[in-house]
This record gives sequence, structure tokens and C-alpha cells, in this order.
Amino acid sequence: MEKYQIIESTAIPLEMENIDTDQIIPARFLKATDRSGFGDNLFRDWRFDLNGNPKPEFILNDPSRTGTILIAGKNFGSGSSREHAAWALYDYGFRAIVSSFFADIFTNNALNNGLLIVQVPDEFLKRLFDAIRQNPKTIIRINLENQEIVLSERGEKEHFPINSYKKKCLLKGFDDIDYMLSLKQKIEKFESQFK
Repeated sequence: MEKYQIIESTAIPLEMENIDTDQIIPARFLKATDRSGFGDNLFRDWRFDLNGNPKPEFILNDPSRTGTILIAGKNFGSGSSREHAAWALYDYGFRAIVSSFFADIFTNNALNNGLLIVQVPDEFLKRLFDAIRQNPKTIIRINLENQEIVLSERGEKEHFPINSYKKKCLLKGFDDIDYMLSLKQKIEKFESQFK
């Protein structure tokens, strides 16, 4: 997994609430167990028409909107517990999702797959949307170590919560197995006491 310290990028605003996992990655695309390729079908029914042509009105099809940060409306990732939703967002190129509320299972799936979840108050989310609406080139800076998200041009910042174990894993680029392997010597030392 990638190591995270700072994510600094423009952001794509998805100003919709209650985005569930079936909208993120429709169930008909869940046939694979490999994490790659799911980004092609991220928000499939919103991005493409029935003939597979991009819908120009959808934000991900706007060439002026780029970035590795997705800013979404309240209640992101609700619905089924499919891990594929996190895979699709990561495979598409997002490294952080910002919202004012996330479903718990989605949060855990995302963090387990190297996708940073940044939960901010409703008022700060509104300021992010306003800034990006006014200037699509607005830079957002997320400092994982300090647990801060900053609207760079305005200097406005907000603290965000994160599970301390998941924070440690993201900072080191560890998944759960990597973390256990990093403790191998300590585990062996502990076990040696009982031989």
C-alpha cells in the first residue's frame, strides 16, 4: 500500500447526498475478486448512458475537474458492505474521500484498502464545495499526521478524526498483514519466554 503523509491536490466535487455502494460500483460489476479494473465502472450508471457513451453533465466526465480527492455530500458509502466500492474509488485514482458523514462499514473497507477517509463538519464541507465551485483549481491539502484538511488559498482548516491504528498503517503504507509482520521480532521475543 502507499504511504500517506500529505495529500495535496485539486478535488472533484460530487454534490450529492446519500451515495450508496451500488451507485459507487453497481452489483453487476462485482464478478472479479482482483482489485484492479473496478475504476472503469466507478459511478457507471451516472457516468455513462445505456450505450456506454459518457454523459457530459456528470462531474467525472468534465475535463476541467481533476484530482485525487473526491469531495462528496453527506452520508457517503451507505448500503451494502461491498469492499469493491473502495476498490473502485482507489482504482480510479482517488486517494482521499471527504464528506460530513460516512457509513461505518465503508469507512473500514476504505481504510483497509489505502483510501483515506476525511470526515468534516457540514459547515466546512459547504465551504469546500463553495471554494471548488468558484475555482476548480483550488488546492486541498490533507495532512494525515496532524489530521488536518486545509483549503490552501484561504488558509481555512479543519481537524478530522481517524482510528489511531489505521492512521499508523496509512502512514507506514501497511495493510493488516504488513503490520503483523512488522511486529515479528517482538512476537518471537515474547514467545521465546515460554520455551
